Amino acid sequence: MKPAVHDLVPFAHVADVARSIAFYRRLGFDIADSLEVEGRTVWCFLEAADARLMLARADEPVDPKQQAVLFYLYSHDVAALREKLLGEGIAVSAITRPEHMPDGEIRAEDPDGYTLLIGQLPGRPSAPPDSE
Repeated sequence: MKPAVHDLVPFAHVADVARSIAFYRRLGFDIADSLEVEGRTVWCFLEAADARLMLARADEPVDPKQQAVLFYLYSHDVAALREKLLGEGIAVSAITRPEHMPDGEIRAEDPDGYTLLIGQLPGRPSAPPDSE
């Protein structure tokens, strides 16, 4: 067998790990593992179905303008997720239909300014056209 990478987990530095955990829980993530130092969460491993994300407390202020990464997530029901997030006071874009995601995609930012694009899972009903 040829040696090769077989998995990837995004790892982001954030200003406040607990605040980020609370945000990602709204997207359905649960804590799989975490590390506390002096009573403060400094690292965590989050999971939601097949999605995983590691977060760690940043040593310096997080500048959203300098982040050259975005997170692409998938949802079984983008329209329902959008309504849920809006109801919880999270700014979410209208549902768009770019060429790479004709069934629907939304955009949001996490508390540290990381861009989240969330696409409709293939093979699922597409988001209704009037949900924008």
